[in-house]
Amino acid sequence: MFIDRPLIKKDSVEQRDYQVALAKEAVERSTLVVLPTGMGKTVVALLTLAEVLHRKGGKVLLLAPTKPLVEQHSRFLQDFLVGKKVAVMTGEVSPEEREALWIENDVIASTPQVVANDLKNDRVRLDKVNLIIFDEAHRAVGNYAYVAVAAEYKNFNGLVLGMTASPGSQKEKVKEVCDNLGIVNIEVRTEHDPDVAKYVQDVNMEFIELDLPPELRKASSILTSLYETYLKELVNMGLIPDVDQISTKDLLALGNDLSARLKQGERSKSIYRALSVNAMAIKVEHAIDLAETQGSSSLIAYLDRLSAEADSDEGSKASRVIVETEQFKAVREMMKNVKVEHPKLSRVMTAVARQIAEKPASKVLVFTHYRDTCDMVASKLSRVEGVRVAKLVGQADRVGEKGLRQKEQVGVLQQFREGEYNVLVATSVGEEGLDVASTDLVVFYEPVPSEIRSIQRKGRTGRRSAGKVIIFMTKGTRDQAYYFSSARKEKAMKSRLLTLKRELESDGPKDEGPKKENQRTLFDF
Repeated sequence: MFIDRPLIKKDSVEQRDYQVALAKEAVERSTLVVLPTGMGKTVVALLTLAEVLHRKGGKVLLLAPTKPLVEQHSRFLQDFLVGKKVAVMTGEVSPEEREALWIENDVIASTPQVVANDLKNDRVRLDKVNLIIFDEAHRAVGNYAYVAVAAEYKNFNGLVLGMTASPGSQKEKVKEVCDNLGIVNIEVRTEHDPDVAKYVQDVNMEFIELDLPPELRKASSILTSLYETYLKELVNMGLIPDVDQISTKDLLALGNDLSARLKQGERSKSIYRALSVNAMAIKVEHAIDLAETQGSSSLIAYLDRLSAEADSDEGSKASRVIVETEQFKAVREMMKNVKVEHPKLSRVMTAVARQIAEKPASKVLVFTHYRDTCDMVASKLSRVEGVRVAKLVGQADRVGEKGLRQKEQVGVLQQFREGEYNVLVATSVGEEGLDVASTDLVVFYEPVPSEIRSIQRKGRTGRRSAGKVIIFMTKGTRDQAYYFSSARKEKAMKSRLLTLKRELESDGPKDEGPKKENQRTLFDF
């Protein structure tokens, strides 16, 4: 059975009850839709915007974080929306052309920074916009451009649809997203809900714990002793409570706080020393992470970069101090003779080789946290029979290697979808939103501590047929801590969302959105 509604191409969009129910809510009041990756948030957006345009006319603005995602949404709408003009606005389009596109089209798909900038310069107005859709709505915090656009839109009392697979487990953050976007209702669906379950394919989860080789364990131990030296100095300065239970996030927050104090005019020697020690701690902690979770190649590459940075005129004082320590010298010398790689590498190769051998038409997605590991894994997989591998990395250039521009990212994904490549090794750029073709196997080279990223990674399989997820963890390392952290947060997320939904419903009248004559009744599919 297909959706039969004005403005939607006939016999093209499968009718799914949960998508219809979510769209009905979204047409009635400003709503945050939380739906698992691969379960059709874009269809909910299509149903909602088509109904709004049919009933009210005007314009719809669809915002997404990146140009590839904007273009992906635009292609989808052009395929399934009839009788309305759809245009893309990104920073690559001139301001004059954007003004014309805004006037001439019914649906504008754009990155938020472009719209925020055009609003600031009076190139566009939101008075004719009857709906704004914020994709990956969990980004609407702090100074992100979603917040500025939504603040301006509140002047026109319009309708908002936020979409995400993973808004986060912290109730305060979700509340901030809702407040920033003007959202008064949350609709949550999981793969376990009755109206969703019948569309969900089985995903087989496999957790593989591996022992860290003695050589890498020793490197980690030596680096840890250096790391604790820096932490103890921060404790003595009164900047952290103790050496135990300090995370990278804590150190980054401390660095931001110290930098803010510096900008406010605090120029004491202790501030400069604290900034330097904190930077050293972060750099050494990163080296420990590489030793424990990534392998000798990634660790050696990072140690070499630290040495090169220390030798350069632009290098930081932190790097120069670190490379002169006995611990750094000992680890670097030791790693010159280490031939063993992290056991994850061979197990990833085995898992991919088995999948391709058993099902030659398979598509496989391997996630790695770091670019060095991505390079190494892709290089090794290129030697596996039957594997046609590509890398999907971010835009940042590095010494000796250019990043992938957004247009190139889109090209790689298209080649993966069309089967030119059957294995994709991706950093975090492959996690959010982009239409990575449904895969038969997703491999986590390491767990991630973020429940948002974990949900997005796992959602890349089991879309159209049964899939499998393999998560590799190193015993007795931060790998295990990261896994349990994301699992705990993911479990807490739904209950906190439902609590917040009840709080929003009890906060007051639901009279947001313009109460025009043509909005009095809900549409009925």
